Amino acid sequence: MPFTDLRTQYEALRAGIHARMDRVLEHGQYILGPEVAELEEALRVRVGVRHCVTVGSGTDALLIALMALGVGPGDEVITTPFTFAATAEMIVIAGATPVFADVEPDTCNIDAKQVERLITPRTKCIMPVSLYGQVADMEELNAIAARHGLAVIEDAAQSFGASFQGRPSCGLSTFGCTSFFPSKPLGCYGDGGALFTDDDALAQAAREIRVHGQSKRYTHTRLGIAGRMDTLQCAIVLAKLERFDWEIARRKILGDQFRQRLQAAGAPVDLLAVRPDRDCVWGQFTVLAHDRAGLQQLLQEAGIPNAVHYPIPLTEQPVYRQYASAAGAPVAAAVAQRVLSLPFSADLTEQAMEQVVSALKAKATA
Repeated sequence: MPFTDLRTQYEALRAGIHARMDRVLEHGQYILGPEVAELEEALRVRVGVRHCVTVGSGTDALLIALMALGVGPGDEVITTPFTFAATAEMIVIAGATPVFADVEPDTCNIDAKQVERLITPRTKCIMPVSLYGQVADMEELNAIAARHGLAVIEDAAQSFGASFQGRPSCGLSTFGCTSFFPSKPLGCYGDGGALFTDDDALAQAAREIRVHGQSKRYTHTRLGIAGRMDTLQCAIVLAKLERFDWEIARRKILGDQFRQRLQAAGAPVDLLAVRPDRDCVWGQFTVLAHDRAGLQQLLQEAGIPNAVHYPIPLTEQPVYRQYASAAGAPVAAAVAQRVLSLPFSADLTEQAMEQVVSALKAKATA
């Protein structure tokens, strides 16, 4: 059983993927070829913003957004301690200081109620993460940002295709940043990412930053990086877009079914909450285990892959511990001991779901 079934997806899209890749190989424009602009337009329309800028990875997207906003030494960025390291990593690489607000115990997303008290004169922006495929409370975060004149960068690496109050993830704030890492809801076959914004000046800055800060060839207007998404990867995402609406619908349906079956089986897990004003595309299908080590052993014995996203909050990571407050992040520390991600994709089979539920049910009745 695969943890993320990319093979079935590939078989369904094989002809379109090969046709798209062959076209790139024929025209030979591997860097900023026509598929790059084509993908940016398709994604821009889907999210409903004025600009989409493709970049080399979701991590690049975060760094470029920070750079475009002028975040640097002396600035603070409020973010979550419960996420992959790239979120805080890019804040530090930009020269700023990450300030960690604790998370909600039932969603694992940043707790908006904790954010405002952390704002200081040095705060430059807020960077929430839409964890596991569910958007954080962007209404409250945007309201806080507006009161204090701050930017908001949504780290939507796991939530492309999700919505909040009927609006798409990535189109909810100053910048939306997503990843096309292969296991994401919309993935390529390597690294890739994109930024989304309605701000013309920020979009122009992002386009220049991704090509070493060039406003035109060999004219370096600003500091930049090598942050382009290559044409072949854009071609793959274009091919995958043909099936994406179906996949997002399936993710929501399968997520609901999985949750209902786990609950009906009395599995020794708690389900994450999905707020009524948003949905979840289950970038990871994650539950809160009562006995994670025991469940992992049982799943391993049954041949069922699993993962922990994430075992150590950033406030306890050696390199980021210096940024933690004296109070730490107790909720993040608690959920880090319990989260368990189960096999999931749009092509999850009935047999695979039943196998996972049966294994966990056996643990509950042991």
